[in-house]
Amino acid sequence: MKLRIFLAATSSAALITGAGSAMALDSRGGNSAYGDWKTDAPGLMRKIGPEDVVAPGTTPSTPNRSKVVPKPANAQIKTMPGFKVGEFATGVTGARVIRTAPNGDLFVSQSRPDGKISVIKANKAGDKAEAITTFADGLKDAYGIAFYPPGPNPRWVYVGLEGKVVRYPYKNGDATASGPAETIVSDLAVGGSHWTRDVAFSPDGKTRYVAVGSSGNVADDMEKKPADLKKWEKDHIVGSAWDKEEWRANVLTYTPEGKNKQIYASGVRNCSGMTVQPGTGTVFCATNERDLLGDNTPPDYVSSIKKGGFYGWPWYYIGDHEDTRPGGGPRPDLKGKVTTPDVLFQPHSAPLNVVFNTGAMFPPEWKGDAFVALHGSWNRALRTGYKIVRLPAKGGKLTGEYQDLVTGFTAGDEENVWGRPVGVTFAADGALLFTDDGNHVIYRVTYAKEKMAAAPGAK
Repeated sequence: MKLRIFLAATSSAALITGAGSAMALDSRGGNSAYGDWKTDAPGLMRKIGPEDVVAPGTTPSTPNRSKVVPKPANAQIKTMPGFKVGEFATGVTGARVIRTAPNGDLFVSQSRPDGKISVIKANKAGDKAEAITTFADGLKDAYGIAFYPPGPNPRWVYVGLEGKVVRYPYKNGDATASGPAETIVSDLAVGGSHWTRDVAFSPDGKTRYVAVGSSGNVADDMEKKPADLKKWEKDHIVGSAWDKEEWRANVLTYTPEGKNKQIYASGVRNCSGMTVQPGTGTVFCATNERDLLGDNTPPDYVSSIKKGGFYGWPWYYIGDHEDTRPGGGPRPDLKGKVTTPDVLFQPHSAPLNVVFNTGAMFPPEWKGDAFVALHGSWNRALRTGYKIVRLPAKGGKLTGEYQDLVTGFTAGDEENVWGRPVGVTFAADGALLFTDDGNHVIYRVTYAKEKMAAAPGAK
């Protein structure tokens, strides 16, 4: 399905620029939106709708774990005309979430193996890391980072760990924590497959969101089904799982001080990246969907998260597509109650983090668009992911499309990759920064207006 024509370019420079020979690429929808790393190209737009979801078993479910290798001599990162990608910092082991502090410093969680939070201060030009210091260490599986209260002068840095949320005293410019960790929440679920715990605050600072992934893939070990399901859902919310999955596959809310625990939304299998949209205060999740239903089933997604919303896991996915595998039996009562996500990605792309562009550098038409890091997953014969994509928005709503912005991290075969994007943030100057936990690099994406006549993918 050909919808629109865009210009894209591949780089021939040693680092990465958008300058190069241009080729016409179209936007792909329906079945043509499915592909693999060989079809990735900067500028290419895809749109997958609920009607395009492939039935389970249509394609095999293929284990295919990637092997991270050093960057090959001939490897090239590719981006769009007018853009440039350079190495901002190297040797940042296990870099996952990256967040920009109000004063412009960069906070990075180095989850594994280090278990610490680092602060990066840029040089005057903003294009290189000048100093990297350890803000706090001894933090097993450190992940989400949030500043409180929201605004220009936070007093605390909150950090999400697998079983708890801690906070450190902070003032703008601190490179190391000025006091010990204070445990604010100690009752988060532990164990299972999903250990990432992202944290965020509502704009008014009254609500703290915590994302907790499911214990497993399909909840096939749920026992002890509630005798009174209606009462269970009244005490939790519609679609809440039980047994080992209680309080999991959810976005939870607390007060900043850790009180009044509630389920904000259920059935979000693994909200590995969470953010609050500027201007609207809407919560968004980058979500990894379930495995073992086929190479092309079901799509991963980024979506706004509605209070009281049910997003399907473990009984349904992408609307009313039923998964018959979960323990506890079928749930026909939930059909018609599933919230369909905003943007669907090719299955097993593994979106890990999402951020919104506030408009300081990128094309003005891109202000308000979302940007997502696709880490790549194990459950697909032909790889997808391993790139940075743009999600266009209109009037504060995502359009359902996504566009390749930075590609090229595969190593030319179906086994090896040399980069795995994870975290995304916008620096104070408007450049996009993203982490790579494969080769321990943080990259910086910039845009030079004079290099192109019109913004690619303009709305």
